[in-house]
Amino acid sequence: MTGEEGELLLEADQITFEYTPGTRVLDTWSAQFFAGTTTALTGRSGRGKSTLLYLLGLMLNPTSGNVIVDGETTAHLRDADRARLRANKFGFVFQDAALDSTRTVMDNITETALYRPGKRSALYPRAEELLDKFGVKLPAHRKPGQVSGGQAQRIALCRALLTEPMILLADEPTGNLDPDSTKVVVAALREHAHTGAAVIVVTHSSDVAAACDREIVL
Repeated sequence: MTGEEGELLLEADQITFEYTPGTRVLDTWSAQFFAGTTTALTGRSGRGKSTLLYLLGLMLNPTSGNVIVDGETTAHLRDADRARLRANKFGFVFQDAALDSTRTVMDNITETALYRPGKRSALYPRAEELLDKFGVKLPAHRKPGQVSGGQAQRIALCRALLTEPMILLADEPTGNLDPDSTKVVVAALREHAHTGAAVIVVTHSSDVAAACDREIVL
């Protein structure tokens, strides 16, 4: 990890976003996210929580304003440079796990290696360690279509944590999970923050929000 606990790792500076002219989702929105902290983004449906997460993760470009990642301004970066930042600084957990059903569990977990230096196989021991940690008891060559919803989300969590990202973004990571799987995911997010990462979670769950260090209501 980079930096000490409390270091500013991610900042939204007056970001505005419109899907089309006149359909403004966010309006000059600002916030700071610090190392060692879990932040819950909450609010009614349609308030732009998932859109905000995609903006913070550099998967969407703000209409105006700026996202600053570990001190680096991103407003004028080329797509290739934004992809570099995503690969090296971010981990993502999506609501539906977003696993590729045509590829093995191991390939899904280690797909971020495609955008980083080094051999993909070098990440296999870490992937196996995470699978064991989160209790995913299945062969790594199995396809995602052969696992339960709870297992799929744990596999997605393994993928997000594989490279120990500085910033972890999670979009409703417990929305389709049973209580036991929810506890596993929330504990893992908090544990990762304690290593010195900034963790940001979009959630409708009051329990998940309460487990975070702070809550921002959109």
